[in-house]
Amino acid sequence: MIRVGILGAAGYTGGELIRLLLNHPEADIVFANSESNAGNLVSDVHEGLLGETELKFTDQMPFEDVDVVFFCFGHGKSEAFLKEHTIPGNVKIIDLAQDFRIKGDHDYVYGLPETHKSMIADCQHLANPGCFATCIQLALLPALKAGIISGDIHVNGITGSTGAGQKPGATTHFSWRNDNISVYKTFTHQHLLEINQTVQELCPGYAGRVLFIPQRGCFTRGIFVTAYAKCDKPIEEIQQTYADYYRDAAFTHVVTKSPDIKQVVNTNKAVVYVEKYEDQLLMVSCIDNLLKGAVGQAVQNMNLMFGIDEKAGLRLKASAF
Repeated sequence: MIRVGILGAAGYTGGELIRLLLNHPEADIVFANSESNAGNLVSDVHEGLLGETELKFTDQMPFEDVDVVFFCFGHGKSEAFLKEHTIPGNVKIIDLAQDFRIKGDHDYVYGLPETHKSMIADCQHLANPGCFATCIQLALLPALKAGIISGDIHVNGITGSTGAGQKPGATTHFSWRNDNISVYKTFTHQHLLEINQTVQELCPGYAGRVLFIPQRGCFTRGIFVTAYAKCDKPIEEIQQTYADYYRDAAFTHVVTKSPDIKQVVNTNKAVVYVEKYEDQLLMVSCIDNLLKGAVGQAVQNMNLMFGIDEKAGLRLKASAF
């Protein structure tokens, strides 16, 4: 069994990670750390786990007893934590924050399985991609790799309220979010850094910009992305390019009709669709922001890092109605 420790276990990602690992055939949760909830039952905070576990939160961090630790911190806290604490070198780290996603003076591998599967399998430390970054990149990867798009890439993406985390805020509470939609971080969203990093990796010297308009939706889970760019290839060739690229992908599926977000909510799936309008290629993708956009992908990466079935613990049915 893979022995697991979880830091920051009381938030949305911590709760979803616990839910997945409780049903993972080859993983055992050794500790779920939360200083503010130490001693409380996990199911008292993550109430959907009622009857599933008697696990309690702890303020202890027995790293010597685990094989892997998940960082479910807010952005910026992972790097600060590692400056103050020592994790044994044999313990793998999967960080769900953005602290190590950009290449630099660290050994973290960017954990997008559709581009870095072999590197993920060999790594000790992994930076899990962002939710918007995952969805947008999955829409673009085959086109970038094949070099069939050019110019600026225009992206619109709408996300559920859970993408903002568990702590209530002015734009997350029910009375504001319900029956509402709004734009935020126009052209400046933090996930553009990792998206542009992948663009240059797959298509060095790409001259176009990724122009991203993120939106807050009036639903709790999911991300739906539409992107378009100039392309002079026929749609049949484009569809084959996408089918070939994702042929061996465990969770990314290319479809022939425009998808619905309900096809992916509560799953680790990504659904991708392409269509041609004159000289513009439309690329559509959707994921569950908490699963393929966060902890589902993190568990997928854990499976790869430990050399077990990539789909272990992730055979989930969509909440389609």
